[in-house]
Amino acid sequence: MAQDLEFNKNEDKLKLMVSDIKQKLEKIHLGGGEKRIEKHKAKGKMTARERVAYLLDKNRPQIEIGAFAGYDMYAEHGGCPGGGVVVVMGYVKGRICLVVANDATVKAGAWFPITGKKNLRAQEIAMENKIPIIYLVDSAGVYLPMQDEIFPDKEHFGRIFRNNAIMSSMGITQISAIMGSCVAGGAYLPIMSDEALIVNKTGSIFLAGSYLVKAAIGENIDNETLGGATTHCEISGVTDYKSEDDPDALRTIQTIMDKIGESNKAGFSRTEPAKPAKDEKEIYGLLPVDRTKQYDMKAIIERLVDNSEFEEYKEGYGKTIVTGYARIDGWAVGIVANNREMIKTKTGEMQFGGVIYSDSADKASRFIANCNQKKIPLVFLQDVSGFMVGSRSEHGGIIKDGAKMVSTMANSVVPKFTIIIGNSYGAGNYAMCGKAYDPRLIVAWPTANLAVMGGAQAAKVLLQIETASLKAKGEEITPEVEKELLDRITASYEKQTKPEYAAARLWTDAIIDPLQTRTWISMGIEAANQAPIEKAYNPGVIQA
Repeated sequence: MAQDLEFNKNEDKLKLMVSDIKQKLEKIHLGGGEKRIEKHKAKGKMTARERVAYLLDKNRPQIEIGAFAGYDMYAEHGGCPGGGVVVVMGYVKGRICLVVANDATVKAGAWFPITGKKNLRAQEIAMENKIPIIYLVDSAGVYLPMQDEIFPDKEHFGRIFRNNAIMSSMGITQISAIMGSCVAGGAYLPIMSDEALIVNKTGSIFLAGSYLVKAAIGENIDNETLGGATTHCEISGVTDYKSEDDPDALRTIQTIMDKIGESNKAGFSRTEPAKPAKDEKEIYGLLPVDRTKQYDMKAIIERLVDNSEFEEYKEGYGKTIVTGYARIDGWAVGIVANNREMIKTKTGEMQFGGVIYSDSADKASRFIANCNQKKIPLVFLQDVSGFMVGSRSEHGGIIKDGAKMVSTMANSVVPKFTIIIGNSYGAGNYAMCGKAYDPRLIVAWPTANLAVMGGAQAAKVLLQIETASLKAKGEEITPEVEKELLDRITASYEKQTKPEYAAARLWTDAIIDPLQTRTWISMGIEAANQAPIEKAYNPGVIQA
């Protein structure tokens, strides 16, 4: 396609943003740092990432879940890169599965609050898709200085073991390898798995270590005799396999995975995969980095779907949302995307791009229902500022139409996948399948912004609140003071809207290069295809 100056500026800026994300990931991948990695390997152990790489099939795609977890958090505790755990969806002996590996270079693999949240997210993905999950355990247990934020609540540490039990009842394969320390409550995770391996000399598992045993009951015993590989494979029978080293344990897991029988499939349509006919890399230039500028969402879609073929549904109606059928890596998908173009209706009314109107909400509702009827997975491409406000919209029933869209989407039984391309504001985030609405996977491009409203509007509202408070205290608000307040509020708010902030808290599963989008969607649907749809679609009374 012909490229202009604006295209080139967009391309340069977005490529720089992608490069920045990759540089941050490289630092995250070092875990606790090079010195701790050297100390870890001196014990004869592989790092968490080396273990995952050794286990997974080579030359097959893989995606990492939650790499940014804990980013720029817990500074007072020395940080927690990657949440202290590596979670990857990949293939072992041709079977799609999840691998969860504790990173012992980060606080000896101790569990921070975000570690618990990330582990629960991994289990949620395994349960939703009924795919095997493999735990590579090397953890000192709960990070005691923050135990009150990880131990007692419903979504805390104990939920992990509850999920172990639930997955077992669902017939979901769980395999654990004890490759380092496994202490106290954490000891239940591998033993509540279907099969447990332990590495000789480096792996150990016990409810209380030798020091605590001495303090509690006065018994003198070393950790190896208390809970090492020989003890648990030959005396207690707690573990099932004794491995001589990390590679031996990982090869045993591969052997186990190789024998697992096929599961029933959901039966989503897939044909021979094809690349987009239009150059995917042109996305870099087509997408304005300036979030206020317009662009054609259909041009982005054509560079994501097979053969660039997109069968649009209700093309001439409700144009601020684009809906239609396509294939991604051979998988049939229904796409619901926000259109950022300013639109002139036949009545002469102008509709703002990225805003959901009554007609577009109605169209989206009908399309989502059709995809459920046809058993077609849904892909949401978010760049949304919210629903339209004002008397005309309110009198036209925007709240009711928006409620119908949310109800239809929330009650969908087909798997949903969400890509946050640009803005993700307010109720628009909800209607377009934000994290609260159970997307199987949700990722952001570096251009994403997540917030209850845009930065400029929010900053002005917050400024009004703060200046009113200061005036009530008798303080004078000069133009200089007001500008200083506005700048501070804007900087703070905009930091919270960045994709890194969201990914750190696992509001999204990853920040990805736009060129990785097809892989995420394809692997997501392949995983979802392992879980037959057992619930009939019922959009609820709101649709009446």
